[in-house]
Amino acid sequence: MRIEKINELIKRELSHMILFGHIHDPRVAPVTIINVDVSKDLSHARVRFSVFNDDPRVVKNATEGLNSCRGFIRKSISQKLALRCAPEFQFILDKGVQHAAHIEAALEEIKRTMPPGERHDA
Repeated sequence: MRIEKINELIKRELSHMILFGHIHDPRVAPVTIINVDVSKDLSHARVRFSVFNDDPRVVKNATEGLNSCRGFIRKSISQKLALRCAPEFQFILDKGVQHAAHIEAALEEIKRTMPPGERHDA
């Protein structure tokens, strides 16, 4: 139970840091934290994040921004959560949200192009 609680606390704190501008790197502004998975010994944390912008440059910049402020994030999380040893962070792009948006757009396009008599949403 402890690991799950730490996962959630880190996710919430990291999201808060991004949302309220505590991370001063503008490249991380479009980032949304999806989940955090801390190792049992608390030495590593995998942070899955998404960027709602499909532009590869924005995604690359967001990833670089997160990686460049890893030390700041580690120190801040350690202080906020009173952890004796804060984990090393690994940031992983989660394309699930983007993939779902593409599927939704494709379904809407199919619905839009269907003849009115064949639609099942009406």
